Amino acid sequence: MNKIYTLLLSTSIVLVSCGTKKELVAAQEKLKNTENLLNTATVKLNSCLSDKAVANASLSALKDQLADLRKTNDALITSTKEITLLTAKGADNLEKTLESLQERDSKINRLQDAISKKDSVTLAIVSSLKKSVGIDDPDIEINVEKGVVFISIADKLLFKSGSFIVTEKAKSVLAKVAKVISDKPNFEAMIEGHTDSQSYSNGILVDNWDLSVKRSTSIIRELQIMGVNPAQLIAAGRSSYVPLTDNDTALGRAKNRRTRVVVMPKIDQFYEMIESEMKALSGQ
Repeated sequence: MNKIYTLLLSTSIVLVSCGTKKELVAAQEKLKNTENLLNTATVKLNSCLSDKAVANASLSALKDQLADLRKTNDALITSTKEITLLTAKGADNLEKTLESLQERDSKINRLQDAISKKDSVTLAIVSSLKKSVGIDDPDIEINVEKGVVFISIADKLLFKSGSFIVTEKAKSVLAKVAKVISDKPNFEAMIEGHTDSQSYSNGILVDNWDLSVKRSTSIIRELQIMGVNPAQLIAAGRSSYVPLTDNDTALGRAKNRRTRVVVMPKIDQFYEMIESEMKALSGQ
């Protein structure tokens, strides 16, 4: 009996031992598979971590590039605004320059029109003087210099030697000059007295300056008596300092002793003439 029991117990132990060994082998196999899976997962994890690091680095680089692009874009926007502003200023300056040029051209045209009109009036004055005064008289010269009419009258037609009293003979000539000046109210007449270089003094007048100015004022008074507006008249004396020729001979000195009437437009009236001419041209 005891033998049988012992045999059964031994058999049970052997059977249990065999079952445990199989389970152990199976567990070891499972552990090995688990370790393989773990190793594989670890490799994949490391690969993912590496990819993540690369991706983070790329992302950081892209963020830096994006920041640079934004700065560049902002700079371009600012530059574009500045260029637009400069372009607008340039266009405005160009427009102002064109307006200035047009205004200058307009002024030039107006001046040319006024000068043309003044020249026409000047020619009319010359024509009128030549007809009325008598161009054939060698003691009266009428000419135009730079748009101004000059009437030069010899001293012997106007005054006696050393005198500033206008002669009766001179009054007929001055009457014709007075009419021409009165007919041109927008013009002025400067009466210039000229003497020779010989010294002069008569107690009342000190020198040739006094004599030249006194002769000018004497003629002005005659013109005023003849109806010329005194506001149109200017007295001037040049003494002997603007001679026509030398004073070495009696003939030269006689030529230098003269009175010159300078007929010229009034400065303020000249610009009014410009405006009037422009209005006439534009049909206003």
